[in-house]
Amino acid sequence: MTAMTFPKTPNFTGMFAPSGVEADVNSLPVIDGAVPEELDGAFYRVCPDPQFPPLSGDDIWFNGDGMITRFRFQGGNVSLRQKWARTEKFNMERAAGRALFGMYRNPLTDTEEAKGRVRSTANTNVVVHAGKLYALKEDSPPTLMDPETLDTIDPVYTFGGKMKSQTFTAHPKFDPKTGHMLAFGYAAKGLLGRDMVYYEIDTKGEIVKEVWFEIPYYCMMHDFGVTEDYAVFHVVPITSDWERLAARKPHFGFDTKKPVYLGVLPRGGGAEDLRWFSAPVCFASHVMNAHNDGTKIHFDVPMAEGNMFPFFPDIDDNPFDPQKAASRMTRWTVDLRSNSEDIQMEPLSDLVGEFPRIDDRFTGLKNRHGFLLVQDFSKPVDLPGGRSASGMLMNTLAHIDLETGEKDTYWLGPVSSLQEPAFVPRPGSTEEGDGYLVAIENRLDTQSSRLLLFEARHVAKGPIATLGIPFRIRPGLHGNWATAAQIAG
Repeated sequence: MTAMTFPKTPNFTGMFAPSGVEADVNSLPVIDGAVPEELDGAFYRVCPDPQFPPLSGDDIWFNGDGMITRFRFQGGNVSLRQKWARTEKFNMERAAGRALFGMYRNPLTDTEEAKGRVRSTANTNVVVHAGKLYALKEDSPPTLMDPETLDTIDPVYTFGGKMKSQTFTAHPKFDPKTGHMLAFGYAAKGLLGRDMVYYEIDTKGEIVKEVWFEIPYYCMMHDFGVTEDYAVFHVVPITSDWERLAARKPHFGFDTKKPVYLGVLPRGGGAEDLRWFSAPVCFASHVMNAHNDGTKIHFDVPMAEGNMFPFFPDIDDNPFDPQKAASRMTRWTVDLRSNSEDIQMEPLSDLVGEFPRIDDRFTGLKNRHGFLLVQDFSKPVDLPGGRSASGMLMNTLAHIDLETGEKDTYWLGPVSSLQEPAFVPRPGSTEEGDGYLVAIENRLDTQSSRLLLFEARHVAKGPIATLGIPFRIRPGLHGNWATAAQIAG
């Protein structure tokens, strides 16, 4: 076998160097503090971890194969299991012993044997529903896995053939009252298309609702919001076309000439009930939460004046502006009874950050507590491993009280950054925000990783437990907590 050489670029070096570690660790060492013994469940997260060097010589760091990590909490012990999702792409390339699929979301760069095959890397999010683990990438159907063994059950899961969309979101939501998984697919009938579909999936894993519609223009529809009565979709001009792909440019580019839109779909209605609102160009990706007061819909997102993603450059080649890339929590509000098509925008916090989370039991409801990864530019930074390939250094964890505006933050120090946290409810408690936050710390000075556990409403006190991880875990994207009962289905 020929030795593999990955490019010596920011996308493949330092903390972003490919790992390729599949492992079972029975007990992670507790470096400091203690893990509450009553916690019984698992924190699942995923990172892009390429099996083979890219065909193009370099590529966006998040175009790697999905490596799933499960941290199992039980009786004060935390075990670790890590395994690649065996997607169709992964299996084909493993058999060939080399990369067959080309640049990020650009099938024009694939080899002949890869053309027409499902390109999913299953590397963006992992959720548990109906006793199964869904590894998700928004350009493809889910990859279905066993939540205990992490074995792949179905590399291209289409809900028994009932899902007609070619794509499925990486950010499904879960209705706390019904337990239904709420989801969508964009470019649902083909790459670069405006077709979208909204799905509701019951507690048995069956599709029970399907609504098809079109969005104003093709864009990266990475996330959405749901309320008790509505599904809410934000259209932001990170867009693309076939000319970009033919020119081998990054798939997406930011178009300052397009407005943003907010689409509101009644969950009990159809495509004819969908209404669009608009605002001047801005940037918003992940959604903290949404809720409605009657016909008035509130939609909470980290919002920036300009493009947040340097790896998706301006389509007119304007230089990246870090000042305009600073995103702050903002509430978008629209009213279906109003004759106005405008989106009202109100700042919720002055913290600059992203990867917002809530107590997921309050999805779609008015929530008081929000959590965020923050870039605190006032703190010293020492980057012995080089700058982040993402362009962001999330060095602080924050809790925001949306009622009082108070904030509670914890800085990790000059040589550490955080990956996205997940909320863990305190067993037996139903009070919002009563629980923990679990997150992976990137130790940039030693190129290593640790697992941290915080009291969710008191993050400034620092982690209540710090656990060692015996190998470096590549920076990831998203993850979620599942109780033992949810894992069992």
